[in-house]
Amino acid sequence: MARPPVPGSVVVPNWHESSEGKEYLTCILRKNRRRVFGLLERPVLPPPVSIDTASYKIFVSGKSGVGKTALVAKLAGLEVPVVHHETPGIQTTVVFWPAKLQASDRVVMFRFEFWDCGESALKKFDHMLPACKENTDAFLFLFSFTDRASFEDLPGQLARIAGEAPGVIRMVIGSKFDQYMHTDVPERDLIAFRQAWELPLLRVKSVPGRRLTDGRTLDGRAGLADIAHVLNGLAEQLWHQDQVAAGLLPSPPESAPG
Repeated sequence: MARPPVPGSVVVPNWHESSEGKEYLTCILRKNRRRVFGLLERPVLPPPVSIDTASYKIFVSGKSGVGKTALVAKLAGLEVPVVHHETPGIQTTVVFWPAKLQASDRVVMFRFEFWDCGESALKKFDHMLPACKENTDAFLFLFSFTDRASFEDLPGQLARIAGEAPGVIRMVIGSKFDQYMHTDVPERDLIAFRQAWELPLLRVKSVPGRRLTDGRTLDGRAGLADIAHVLNGLAEQLWHQDQVAAGLLPSPPESAPG
């Protein structure tokens, strides 16, 4: 498995906070609320603006209750479920994210299609996992900072889900980071995991996002600020992999997970 690129080496990290970045973000916002896109919809930019779209399929994996559906909801700007309910089958969610490339100063619209499937459905129906893995560009492996077993399950998840797909991007995300004071996963274990597997490891909060003045509607811009590091991380990994596959970048040295 090739080593991931250095964070910030492919995508400009805080570009979304610049005046130019905020202008592009208007296409995924409406009156400061996040727009929801169907499978066949896409953002509309002003006519003079030319932008290419890069589309990717991402499978979200992890034990039941770690926050897979909540993570996808936060990435899409939707309400985070207050009570956990097992996802009954496969749920797909489309998220658009504009990002600026470091090498060319070019802006690319990334289209992420997240696939989330309940653990019970995966175990009950044999066709579910192959459908989720088919033509997948990236795997997101989740664990919860409040569930030690979900962290210890990561090596098994990596082997079972991604073992036969060595060329697919793999990223690990720790959910419920806002409850870090009650963590079952100390920092030394995270360091050891990163050293052994050499995979990107990000943290996300599960607390509901900030709201507009009406007290009911989620603040779209504030929500984007909370999850921009995840969307930028995905964009960086996937774009870099495509450039290497196309021969436009040298292939980095291989590494073997410990």
